[in-house]
Amino acid sequence: MTSATDPLPLPPTVRLIATDLDGTLLRDDKSVSERTIAALAAAERAGIEVFFVTGRPARWMDVVSDHVHGHGLAICANGAAVVDLHSGGKLLEVRPLERGNALDVVRRLRDAAPGTSFAVETATGIHYEPGYPPFHLDPGATVAVAEKLLHEEMPGSAAPVLKLLAQHGELAPDGFLTLARTAAGDLATITRSSPTSLLEVSGLGVSKASTLALCCAERGISSDEVVAFGDMPNDVEMLTWAGTSFAMGNAHPDVVAAASGRTVANNDDGVAVVIERLLAASHGARPRA
Repeated sequence: MTSATDPLPLPPTVRLIATDLDGTLLRDDKSVSERTIAALAAAERAGIEVFFVTGRPARWMDVVSDHVHGHGLAICANGAAVVDLHSGGKLLEVRPLERGNALDVVRRLRDAAPGTSFAVETATGIHYEPGYPPFHLDPGATVAVAEKLLHEEMPGSAAPVLKLLAQHGELAPDGFLTLARTAAGDLATITRSSPTSLLEVSGLGVSKASTLALCCAERGISSDEVVAFGDMPNDVEMLTWAGTSFAMGNAHPDVVAAASGRTVANNDDGVAVVIERLLAASHGARPRA
């Protein structure tokens, strides 16, 4: 592991940059700094594709939609959706969580962690249980128990399920994740990106890494030609898959262990720092401090 103060490990050829958003590209106030905007644009001009790879749903991508050039694509909902930001977040590909599997996960987590509350993120919006603490009220949301929300005869049930969200008010975040993976990891991919005890449940085998790998294969890009950035457990698989990867200075310990290098924190423009050095190395220039 290379630290932020050591020379950053850069591959000889970079064709794609894959970056998480919250806690990584975005500052804590959810803004994109001018330095980062400039670095992303410079990478695109140099012929390097940039993919935003996030746990966010498409409807929360406005914060970066103006900073996607070229292809305009982003990977959302931890790999469950590929969206076109040039078309207002139109879903181009969906890798859903089957409703039957989601119901089984709900049953197992209710048994393993009594007090868990759930929300269901679909391709058309979010719905949640009465006890679930929504961080963004959605006027179109249905409020009901998860078993009803996931029922095949529920209005809107034709919309694919992108994620099941599971929240617990008392368990520690990492402990809740370990418990959930033990209880239901054979049914779905379970991870987290929140500092609270909020888990994100996707279809089995669906992750940022697996969908990024598919997008790269379509472009003839190998993992060795990818540089990735992240800060939370939902980034671990992507950072492991990419040929070169960086944990942010504010990253979770599991992310630090998974990455090949480490940059400075999101509030210090850690992604931009690496991009600037990468472009400077390719042109023999001197990077910014």
